[in-house]
Order: sequence, then C-alpha cells, then structure tokens
Amino acid sequence: MSQVETQIKIKLPDGAERQLDKGQTGADLAKNISEGLYRKAVGVMINEELRDLFTPLNDGDTVKILTPDSPEAIELLRHTTAHVLAQAVQRLFPDAKIAIGPTIADGFYYDFDIPGHALSTEDLTQIEAEMKKIVSENQKLVRFNIPDVDQQLAEFKNQGEKFKAELLTEHRDHKPTLYLMQDKEGKTVWNDFCRGPHLPSTGKIKAFKLLKVSGAYWRGDEKREQLQRIYATAWWSKEDQEAYLHRLEEAEKRDHRKLSKQLDLFSTHEEVGPGLIFWHPNLATVRDCIENYWRAEHRKRGYQFVYTPHIASEDLYKISGHLENYAENMYSPMEIDGQNYRAKPMNCPGHIMIYKSKLHSYRDLPVRMAELGTVYRYERSGVLHGMLRVRGFTQDDSHIFCTPEQLESEISGIIDLIETLMTTFGYTYKAYLATKPENAMGSDEEWEQATKALEGAMKSRGMEYEVDHGGGAFYAPKIDVKLFDAIGREWQGPTVQVDLNLPDRFDVNYIGVDGNRHKAIMVHRAVLGSMERFVGGLIEHYAGAFPLWLAPTQVAVLPLSDRHNEAAAKIVAQLQDADLRVKLDERSETIKYRIRDAQVDQIPYMVIIGDKELENNQIALRHRRQGDIGTMSVDELLAKLKKEIDTKESL
Repeated sequence: MSQVETQIKIKLPDGAERQLDKGQTGADLAKNISEGLYRKAVGVMINEELRDLFTPLNDGDTVKILTPDSPEAIELLRHTTAHVLAQAVQRLFPDAKIAIGPTIADGFYYDFDIPGHALSTEDLTQIEAEMKKIVSENQKLVRFNIPDVDQQLAEFKNQGEKFKAELLTEHRDHKPTLYLMQDKEGKTVWNDFCRGPHLPSTGKIKAFKLLKVSGAYWRGDEKREQLQRIYATAWWSKEDQEAYLHRLEEAEKRDHRKLSKQLDLFSTHEEVGPGLIFWHPNLATVRDCIENYWRAEHRKRGYQFVYTPHIASEDLYKISGHLENYAENMYSPMEIDGQNYRAKPMNCPGHIMIYKSKLHSYRDLPVRMAELGTVYRYERSGVLHGMLRVRGFTQDDSHIFCTPEQLESEISGIIDLIETLMTTFGYTYKAYLATKPENAMGSDEEWEQATKALEGAMKSRGMEYEVDHGGGAFYAPKIDVKLFDAIGREWQGPTVQVDLNLPDRFDVNYIGVDGNRHKAIMVHRAVLGSMERFVGGLIEHYAGAFPLWLAPTQVAVLPLSDRHNEAAAKIVAQLQDADLRVKLDERSETIKYRIRDAQVDQIPYMVIIGDKELENNQIALRHRRQGDIGTMSVDELLAKLKKEIDTKESL
C-alpha cells in the first residue's frame, strides 16, 4: 500500500492543510500542529459539528481544534460536568436512578429519581464535594458503541435504570453509545447512555457550582414520574464563575415577581386560575404609557388600528389550520347555538377577515393593520412564570398585506420601528434570519423571494445579523430579534414573518394592474410581543426604577412640616395641571423617612418644600439616584420634567 493510501488530508479553518496517517484523531492533529495546542485541546469541530477530541478523522475533513478559549467548548465542559454530577449523586445515593442532564443557557441540569429522599441544600454541599473528588481522579471519558442493544437494555432494566432503558429503546436505531468513565487503571467506574460529545477527562473541569433543586416531571409530562432536578453551572475559570454568580445575584434582586410585591404591580389569584395576570394601578399606568407611545409610532407609519372578537367559530380555525396543528394549545370549545367556539389563540385570522370584507386593488396596498389583541393559549402549569409565561396575554399584533414588489420596503419600515422602540427602552439587540426548514410549506420560489426580501431589508439598513439555517417556521422565513437587558441577559424580542400559508388557505388576494386576482403577501410582526412578557422583562431591565415617562408616580411632593402643606398642595395642583403623576406625602414622619419611602417606591423625583423654599418662591429637588439636585422655580421644574419625558430619557 502506497504512502498516499495510508494518509489523509485535513483542512484547517484558515484554509491550510495537514497530512495525517489514516485513523488518527483530533488529538493527533493538535499535536501535529504544536505541543502547546495539544496540551490545551479539549475537543474538535469536524465539518462544523462538535465532537470528542479523540474522534478519528477522515480524508477531506475541515477541523478546528477547540481550547477553553473557543466559544464552542463551553458545551463540552458543561455536558461533561453534568455526568460528574450524576456519578456523584449515585455514589452518595446508590438507589438513585438517573434521567437526563442537558446543557442550558449558562449551565446544565440533571434529573434524578431518589426513592425516599428529598434533596436539601446540605445534600448539594456533599454532592459538590464528591464531584471535586471525581474531578481530581481525572477520569477518562471513553465513547463506546453499543454492539447489542437488547443486551444493554436488559442490563439497564436489571439495574433499575428505567429512564435510560426508555431512552435507549427510542434511539436503538440511531447508533446508540455509552460514555464510560474510567480510572487511571482503565477500569470503568461509571457509565451513562449519551450521544456526547465530552471533554477527554474530568481533570479538565476547573469551576462548577450547584445552584438549586426543583421538581420536574419525566419528559415534562405531569402524568409521568416526578423527579428531582439539580441545576448547576460550570466555567473555565473561577473568575468567570464568580462573575456569573454575581449576575445571578443581580438577577435575583431584579426578579419581577419580588419587585411586584414591593411596588404593588400585579397579582394572580387561585380563585381565577394560574397564568392570568391582574394589572394593579401602578403597572396599568406603565402599560398605558407604553401603549400610547406604541400607537403614536404606528400612526406615524400609516398603520390602521382594529379590534377583533375574543372568540370565534371553530370553522375559522379549521380554515387557518390552528385546529389541526395547534389544538393542544387552544382551550376547549364552548357550544353556542349548537356551534363550537374557541377563545382565540392568534389575531391573524381576524385581521384576514377584515381584509377580506371588501375587494382590494393594488392601489389600496399596502394595508397595515395593528391591534393590541388579547389571546388565550394553554400552557402547562409547570412552565408558568410570573408575567413571563402566562395563559392570557395581549400581543402588539400587526399584519401587512402588500404586493411582492412592496415587500422589502415594508420589512425595512418594520425594522425602523423595531430600532426606534427598542432603543427607546434601552435595549441592545441581535438579529437572526431564520431560513427554510425541512417541513416547509410553499414553493421554493416563494421561499426564495420572501427570504431575499427579509435579508435585503436588513442589508440595506446596514443591520448586523446571523443566519439561522433551517430555523424558520414551517409557513414562513422570519427575522428574530433577541434583546439584551441592563445586565446582559437575553430576552425573546421582536419577530417578522412572511407568511406563505394563510394567504393560500384564506384566498387573500388583490386586483393587479392586469385586472386579474393575485395572491397578496402577508407579513406578521410583533415588536413588543406580549405586553405581559415585555413589561415583566422591562421591570427586571429597569430593576423596578421606571424612567420618568413610564413611572407610575413621577414626583413626590414632601412638605417639611404642617405649615408647608398648603404651599405643597398648590405645587401638586400645578404639576397635575401639566399632566404629571404626583403624590403628596404630608405624613407626620420625618423628612428622611419620607424620602426613603419615595426612593423605595422608585419615584424618580422628590420636591421638598420648607421655609427657605417658601421665602424664595422655589422648590428643592431631589432625584432617587443622584440625590440633591438643587433649588429652582416651579416653572424651571416643569421645563426640566417635560424635556425628560418628551425625550424619554432612561435615567
């Protein structure tokens, strides 16, 4: 056999090529490049797929060696640490059975069935200590292809590992693998059913922390076994982990549910049902300000406001396809006059009904409809979370009906609106272009046209974006925007979709220049999303300290003593006449106490009236963060507040 036949060519990310012997691995390639890289290597990307470091390479592969500095490598770290956690739990609790342990944003979790024992905070401390032992043992992780699935199933069942057995049964035809964790002598001390990939050894793990225990159902099904879930995080350095834990502490302080109790913002009630939000006056004021701003920005852009019913006949949802494809998220039907009706899960069919109520010419287009429409969707009780995951919510839903020639321009207008609103609320963001998935509806030509329009609009505005290949909905390519809040957390943001499904189902058309009917293009878009989730996120983004234009109470007027009450009341009247939201606090408590209360209530400004202020016909102004600002006349105060409100300053 010639040397050529025994060697393979590997392409590196920079385009350079390396020759290796057949059968060599990612680790061999790292050593071939440099000893330093070999010592740092933790995994590989082979043809853009994350793999173990010791995966054999094939001729023509494009390979990237991963080190702890590689963004892709954090998945390996957390996935491996999850197995260390599971092994530690089974060392300490031999009767424990393991379920699944996936990575999630900033960490991972693992689910366990531990008969007769509820995990506690003290247990987490013990488990962490056991995990550190496993890390110090520097166990190797070895991929093992299961040769006889039935034999392995019998072994799992004999061990009582029913969850592993169930997963293996499901994946028996997918070339299933075990990962063996071996000690220094090469003896297997533990294994898990897993597709990988992982770090080459546990000694590569540098920093981890177990965070909390919660309940979970197997496969997320309330009818299945209840398990105990341990949440954890892992990082390449203790410094990175400490920074993350600090962010967690900050996030805990910003939890909108805690701030709601402090600031009297919203509530839910068992008598009503979970996932249904009651907006208290303070938060209703915030919502009113946001909605007024939303309407004003839409008017500028030629939108027409509509209202649609909260229920509709099932016939509508048969046409739309919701009854066929979305029934599990819809509420049970109610019978009215022998006809089944449903609470609406979406606003789009209603907007189509308005559009179809008359014949449209190409001269009428585009038609831009907008509605703050309340919808109802069934969410499992286990996923409900304050205002962020609910069952009844109001969407800032808009639909644009246009010609193919108008599509890119309309999308550009939507992007302009997104930029305006998100900048006003102080969010930075990142855009993704989600393209055609495998199960897509519509022709290739339609998908290409719609995707080009989305991409062209972003490019023409110089908008940075990433392509999410195959990430589109089955009926639409889309732009997804992820928001980043004040502490860097990612939130689901605006979405823009070009629908290739509903116009066909409802025969949405217009009369073209040629006098014939043509299918209209339909664009779905939501900028805020749901008011509940957006405002819940906004509470955390601002840590409850809403900017002046949104603050439920904008100014607290504090007379120093009873003799200043009359003057304070006059100032309150002047501020209210200027359409400001004002609170007069003339309680007998000390001024320091009342200032502190105003700051706890996150009131942006405090106006203080005493003898000196009365004598000079001025007020003393204090800001909740900046402290004393100085003295000024009421007219100067009004001008200052008006400017801050009109410009919608964030501070």
